[in-house]
Amino acid sequence: MEFMKYILLACILLVMPSILRAQTQAQLQDAFLKSYTAESSKKYGEAITSLEAVFFSSSYEMNLRLGWLYYLDGKLDRSIGYYKTAVTLMPAATEALWGIVTVYEAKKDWVNVEKSYVSILKLDPKNSAANYRMGVIYYYRKDYTTAKKYFDIALNLYPFQYETMLMSAWTNYFLGKTSEAKVLFYKVLLNHTNDASALEGLSLIK
Repeated sequence: MEFMKYILLACILLVMPSILRAQTQAQLQDAFLKSYTAESSKKYGEAITSLEAVFFSSSYEMNLRLGWLYYLDGKLDRSIGYYKTAVTLMPAATEALWGIVTVYEAKKDWVNVEKSYVSILKLDPKNSAANYRMGVIYYYRKDYTTAKKYFDIALNLYPFQYETMLMSAWTNYFLGKTSEAKVLFYKVLLNHTNDASALEGLSLIK
């Protein structure tokens, strides 16, 4: 009889971790579901509470999600904190870095916006959006040579993308590359007929 008790106890001990994992998984799924439901109703505080009830700091997914929810709730510094933790947990991923960019843009912290794009491009050098936005940053600094390097990458990836064509055209114009600018301005007009900016550019080229 004692032997059977030991066997039963051993079986319980073997099964318990699986039961606990199943319960934990169910709790996590429920918490995430509640957070999505609350978010859809713009109840960001409720969405945050549902996740914080089951939060553990080593979860990339929770940190990423809370970074987004705190951003929506207007608590930007807390949002950045969670996003930074997510970056640390998954350093090869760009997902959380894009989240941080969104928050820094909301804070109008342009220095850290640029740093975030640089970090993204270290991981994903041919990311068209990051290259385009870095090009825009240098364009408005009137550093057209550097802007062109970024725009060229974006343009090679998306040759008929309206904003990239237009910014590349103006960049070439200011670099004195009028032939290249003219070609691009005409391509812009194929995408956006009678585009005012493209027509202005063409009117400046003799």
